[in-house]
Amino acid sequence: MKEIRLHGIGGMGTVKAGELLVHAHVAEGRFGNSMPFFGFERQGAPVTSFVRLDDQKIRPKNKVYHPHAVLILDPSLLVSANVFEGLQDGAVFVLNTKSQDPKQFLRSDKIKTAAYLDATSLALEFFGRPITNTIMLGAFIRATGWVDKEQMELKIGEFFGGKNVDAFRAGYDKTIVTVL
Repeated sequence: MKEIRLHGIGGMGTVKAGELLVHAHVAEGRFGNSMPFFGFERQGAPVTSFVRLDDQKIRPKNKVYHPHAVLILDPSLLVSANVFEGLQDGAVFVLNTKSQDPKQFLRSDKIKTAAYLDATSLALEFFGRPITNTIMLGAFIRATGWVDKEQMELKIGEFFGGKNVDAFRAGYDKTIVTVL
C-alpha cells in the first residue's frame, strides 16, 4: 500500500486532488481511499488530505502518519506545517516552488526522490488564480507513476474540464525529478 499526504491551503483544491488520485486509481480496477483534515476556517487555512492506494482492499480509514510521498501545494507550508513528519525511508517529496535548487528545502534524509516545479505561476497562467491542484497532480504522477497518467487525465476532464487537463499536462511536462 502507498500512503500519501497532501499539504495545501484552503481554496487550492488539496482535498479534491486527493479525491482525484483515488478516482483515477479505482478506475484502473484498483483500490484507494482519501480523507481530508482541516479546521473550522478552510479558505486560506492549512489543509491536509490523506490518500491510500493499493491493489487490494484498504481497511485503514485514519490519517496517514508515515507517508511514502508528500505533496506540497504551497511553498509557505514548508515553514508553517511539519511536512517532513513521519516520512518513510525512500520517500517521494513533490514541491511547488520557484526555487531552482529545492534541495535547500529538503530537511529529511528519508527523501529519495524530489520533484519540483513552479505550479503557482502555471496556475496563474491557466486560471488567473493560484489553484495548483491539477498541476501538482501532474508533478506527482511524473515523480511516482503510481497512478496511470491517461486515467488521471480522464478523471480531471470529467471533474473540471479541458483547461484543467491542459494544466495537468503542463505540470507533468515541467516537473523536474531528482533522485537523491
